[in-house]
Amino acid sequence: MAEHYDVVVVGAGISGVGTGYHLQTRCPDRSYVILEARAAMGGTWDLFRYPGIRSDSDMHTLGFSFHPWTAARAIADGPSIRDYVVETARTYGIDRHIRFGVKVLSASWSTPDARWTVATECAGERQDFTCNFLSMCSGYYSYDKGYAPTFAGSEDFAGRIVHPQFWPEDLDYTGKRVVVIGSGATAVTLVPEMAKTAASVTMLQRSPTYVVSRPAEDAFANRLRKLLPSKAAYGLTRWKNVLLGMFFYRMTRKRPEETKARLLGMVREHLGPDYDIATHFTPRYNPWDQRLCLVPDADLFTAIKGGRADVVTDTIDTFVHEGIRLSSNEVLPADVIVTATGLELSLMGGVPMTVDGEPVNPASKLQYKGMMFSDVPNMAFTFGYTNASWTLKADLVAKYVCRLLNTMKRRGKPIATPHNDDPTLQEEAFVNFSSGYIQRSADRLPKQGHRKPWKLNQNYALDVMALKFGSVDDAMIFSGRAASADRVAA
Repeated sequence: MAEHYDVVVVGAGISGVGTGYHLQTRCPDRSYVILEARAAMGGTWDLFRYPGIRSDSDMHTLGFSFHPWTAARAIADGPSIRDYVVETARTYGIDRHIRFGVKVLSASWSTPDARWTVATECAGERQDFTCNFLSMCSGYYSYDKGYAPTFAGSEDFAGRIVHPQFWPEDLDYTGKRVVVIGSGATAVTLVPEMAKTAASVTMLQRSPTYVVSRPAEDAFANRLRKLLPSKAAYGLTRWKNVLLGMFFYRMTRKRPEETKARLLGMVREHLGPDYDIATHFTPRYNPWDQRLCLVPDADLFTAIKGGRADVVTDTIDTFVHEGIRLSSNEVLPADVIVTATGLELSLMGGVPMTVDGEPVNPASKLQYKGMMFSDVPNMAFTFGYTNASWTLKADLVAKYVCRLLNTMKRRGKPIATPHNDDPTLQEEAFVNFSSGYIQRSADRLPKQGHRKPWKLNQNYALDVMALKFGSVDDAMIFSGRAASADRVAA
């Protein structure tokens, strides 16, 4: 027999825990369950265990809106974030709604029944859940595999090759020569941390990324907590950081060359006038065409200046017995090679879906308000900002789901379906972002329209207006009868 809940939430990371809180706070008469494939909550912050794992957003915006982050460090390490998620779930009783070790296999919608059937596997056995509304909070990348390009000669390398997503517990790199392939957030985190005990660490990049240093502690937040209650201090700091982030992003779009010069000038201040900034820290693209890499307290630059780490900008010819031969014919000696080459994008965990027996192909759908698909009833997905903290968008999505559920109940309409009937709407790419993990998956992502509510806002203020105060009726069809809702609830 299938277990029935008003709402099934998939994923017990930051998005899923936040959704659970808002459901029980704003829709207290609705039942919900959170299905988590892994044995622990925390999502990204429980999965990734590589050295130095930390946030690349400040915790006053990456943290939950309803549960203040009170630690001194605003740029927090992974274990601290995981503990914060667990503590939040326990504080509000959300943990009692989580089913661990339950892997979602598929989801199918039936219009006559006004419900989803979610097929799962737990301990090798099939179990079905049914619900009126499905909330996909499973992130945007595959937990089962990272992006790992094929490197010629890798079988000839005498040392060890590891991917950060699956860091081996028995890896001891003390006194070893390490090469980290990549230039993104993972690479700039690994390099200074591994450099503390390794003989040498080289960050090998095909092309540079914008790297920005900021203090690990937010002095404003720490002072404010001494003067105000924690929630008030947290709220003010959160909005301060949101507004500063929006202002900076706007400046990068309006004045890209000036912003670029300032960012490179800051790197030069850290590394000195003689360092080859042009080769190793000057990207070919404008700021925020890809996500900026954040380094707390300039730790990467300190490691480079101290001679414990270096950066090489070149392409790989082949792996060899003793390391990596570059296209320039130079050989980088290595005992350990870390392939920090990125993520494998998998929207909604790659769960196959059907609506009344017809397969749902996300690439053929329009995204609606950054959280639903055209012609897919009673289903929301969480996809955070590319230019700000993930949780800011996750929080708005969860609140809108609650608003939608309450509207459906009040009107006696158990089905809500986004639908575009405007033939003049122009389709655009889902995300205007040049990062590899987006470009590699562009043909599998939904489209967006050129105007609201089909336009994807990368802007927190616009989304607050659209999701908190905007109409729930724009391009949304409410259908079904109250009798159907009664039957589903039964």
